[in-house]
Parts: sequence; structure tokens; C-alpha cells
Amino acid sequence: MTLMRVVEALLFSAQKPLTARELLSAVKGAGDEDELQQPNKFAKTPEAEVAAVLEQLKIEYIEQGRAFQVLERADGWQLASDPTYAVWVRQLFPAAKPQRLSPPSLETLAIVAYRQPITRADIEAVRGVAVDGVLQSLMERGLVKIVGRAEVPGRPLLYETTQFFLEHFGLRNLEELPNSEELRRRYLPTAAPAAAASAADTPTVAAAEEEAPNEEPQGAAEASAPALPEADKAEPEASGR
Repeated sequence: MTLMRVVEALLFSAQKPLTARELLSAVKGAGDEDELQQPNKFAKTPEAEVAAVLEQLKIEYIEQGRAFQVLERADGWQLASDPTYAVWVRQLFPAAKPQRLSPPSLETLAIVAYRQPITRADIEAVRGVAVDGVLQSLMERGLVKIVGRAEVPGRPLLYETTQFFLEHFGLRNLEELPNSEELRRRYLPTAAPAAAASAADTPTVAAAEEEAPNEEPQGAAEASAPALPEADKAEPEASGR
């Protein structure tokens, strides 16, 4: 019995992603000598060794051409089927396909992701259209949240992406966004102070630009937002355990 096989069994049995610390706790927690028939030889395992084993498992599955892989998500490590076999795995999950984000939502979400925390007025300065309804839809989906108010006249609300945003797009952190540093430094227009102060920041469902799945926005934006990862433009290709 090796630590790698123990970690593999834990990942296989888990119903959710596990962090290295959670895995370590489970490894050390097996202390019943009646069950083990011997003292737990992994009781003094350091967390760094668990992290190394996870990387070794990842490489082992790739080299052996297994139908599953070890993935590191924002909330931990997880066993998932290889995307190559998605067309067959999908037969086990015949539920209705989730509604995709519309182009206006993707553009708004990209602006929030790269420039957070950001006010609604500043988003509208980039988009060139009202985004009340789009922001409300993104919050209802759990992709965007309100994190406070800006220290400017009018105290407008500030918006940021959520932990679920990272999970949805398969990111460990915001630094994994495509061209993260370059796009954060890129100039984008901002709202005039007077406009920001007079804007009503209470999210409402009704807006000039309503959420319409897979439809092009009726008003062309004055500036385009950077593209998010492809996770929401195609169906998920890996099924996690």
C-alpha cells in the first residue's frame, strides 16, 4: 500500500473536490488499528508530500492513457473523465442542457472579471448600453456579486466575480484568466463622476438590455470586452466524480 493509492481511493470516493489539506486530514485520520491491522504508517505525512502525490497521479494517468484524469479546481482536486470520452459519458446525463450565457452577458462578465471591483456606471461606459438586467441575471446565476460601495460621490455599488465563476470556467484563481496582466492594464473608458453619482445602483430585472439566450445585442457596444475562457461557449467536456 502506497500513499499514492490511498490518495487515489480518496479522490475516487469523494463527492466533491478535495483540497490537499482535506486529503491529508483523511490520510492521517485512519487510526483504527483493528481495521488497519497495523499502525497508520501515513500518520506523519506532510502536506507537501500529498501535493507531490497529486502531481504524480496526474502524470501517471496521462502516460497510461487512462479514461480519467486528476484536475485541480478552485475548490480542490477531483477525478474527472477525459474530455475525449465526453460524447459517451454524456449519455449517462440526459438532463436538459443548461442555458448558455448570451453575448451581452459574456461581454459584461468579462469586463467585471478583468476590472473588478467595478461599478455599473463604468461597465456601461465600456458597453455603451444599460446593463441593469444583465447584471441582475449574472447575480442570479451566481457568477457576479455585490461587494460594497465605491468611495466616490453617490457611493455606487461595486461588483466582483464569485467563487462559482472560477469553478464554472475551470480556473484556480483570477490570474489564470487569458492575458490577465495585459488586459488589466489596457485602457477602458470610465463613467464621468456626475453620471456615476446620479446613476441608480439598485439591481432591477427590467432594463434596456434584457437577457436573451444566444441572441446578439440590439445596440452595438462602443468598446469590446476581452474574451473569457471557452467553458461557457461549449458544453462541459469532463464529468467529475
